[in-house]
Amino acid sequence: MTQHASKLVIVTEKVLLKKIAKIIDEAGATGYTVVDAGGKGSRNVRSSGQPTVSDTYSNIKFEVLTPNRDMAVKISDEVAAQFFDNYSGIAYLCDVMEVLHAHKF
Repeated sequence: MTQHASKLVIVTEKVLLKKIAKIIDEAGATGYTVVDAGGKGSRNVRSSGQPTVSDTYSNIKFEVLTPNRDMAVKISDEVAAQFFDNYSGIAYLCDVMEVLHAHKF
């Protein structure tokens, strides 16, 4: 069985992990995936989690599947309002045509 969904991707600073996870949970999402991330943007090059003295300044990427676009936009708007003026970050949405094993979603 498959199901249509929206995927919200948030790339931001690792220091925000717990705060963003709380926003996602409070919005009613059933889960998320977090991976180390790195790259280059308007705030210069960011670490991809390579060994350093501290990884406080590294980036992470959240991927959140939501059952509808409204939930994804709500999460994105809240994250942007609380953090993107003072921290690096970007959020974007993707349509997911089929979620496999949708009984877990």
